[in-house]
Parts: sequence; C-alpha cells; structure tokens
Amino acid sequence: MADLTRELTIVAFSGSLRAASYNTALLREAASLLPAGVTLTLESYRDLPLFDPDLGEVAAVEALKSKVRGADGVLIATPEYNYGVPGPLKNMLDWLSRPGYRSVFAQKPVGVLSAAPSAVGGARAQVQLKGTLDALVAQVFPYPDVAIGQVDQRIEAGHITSDATREVMREYLAAFAAWVAGARQATAR
Repeated sequence: MADLTRELTIVAFSGSLRAASYNTALLREAASLLPAGVTLTLESYRDLPLFDPDLGEVAAVEALKSKVRGADGVLIATPEYNYGVPGPLKNMLDWLSRPGYRSVFAQKPVGVLSAAPSAVGGARAQVQLKGTLDALVAQVFPYPDVAIGQVDQRIEAGHITSDATREVMREYLAAFAAWVAGARQATAR
C-alpha cells in the first residue's frame, strides 16, 4: 500500500540539451511554483547512447528507469524541432520504453509542456510527444495544453519574466500535482 502522507515526487526531463534552454529554465522555475509537498527533480539524459537493443543493459538507462519508477509522476517540457520532438528526447523515451507495454512509463502520470520562440510554442511537438507517451501506456495529463509561444520574450537569463506565464505555470502545476496525487491514491486502493 502506498504511503499517501509522503511528498509527491516528480521527475522532469527537458527536451532540449542546450545549456540556455528555455524548456530547461521552465522546469527549473516549475520547481519553485509547485504546491507545498511536491518536489521536482530535473534529470539529464545527455549521456545516453543512440537506442540500440544490441547494447544490452546500459547503466545510464537503468539509472533513469529507476528514477522514473520511483517517482509519482513525470513532467516533460519540450521545444519543437522541425515540427516534432527533438531526437535526443525521443531517443531517451525509446530506451525507457522497454519492456514494451510494461515500461517504467506504463500507467505513470505524465505532464507535457512546451516552449518555443515561435507563435505556436511547440504545440506540434506536444502532439507527437503525447502519441509516443500513449504508445508507452503512460497516463498523459488531460489538462488543457500549455504551449508557451514567443518564449524568448517570457524567459530571460533562465527566469520567467512574464507574470501571465508564471500564473499559467502555477495553475497547470497545481492541477497536475492534484491529478498525480489522485493517481497515487487510486493505485493505493
């Protein structure tokens, strides 16, 4: 039976490996915008090799699987590259997708955000990412999408400078945390 009194733990992944990534900044800011009792840990997958089942068990993959398995939920923030998900993010998801239909993402609550300098804010990448998460049997958060367009005008030096963006994030994160808590409670029954 799950301990419903402990804090909720969220593992986060940024779709961008860029040092000054807007999506990474968004997740760092998210950690301070979450409701009390919720912790967020941003994980890196920079060192994963290209997906190749012939490599067998890869220590970095097993470490990420353990972190996702131990978390109550996962939050992914992604940019949009050429109307889709960045290759390194898809590569990480492919590694964590094994074994098929029973991976660490199976029945795991997952929230998806996107941010991009374009007006659509990565919305097309979100569609592609949610399709991949469906294939992993993840529980994709059904809240209205948060796609932050013109992010270069909303995040500066790694911080959200737009009060409206900060409030949208705060509302999204509160709803996501409540949904993850509900999923944890349902699992405990």
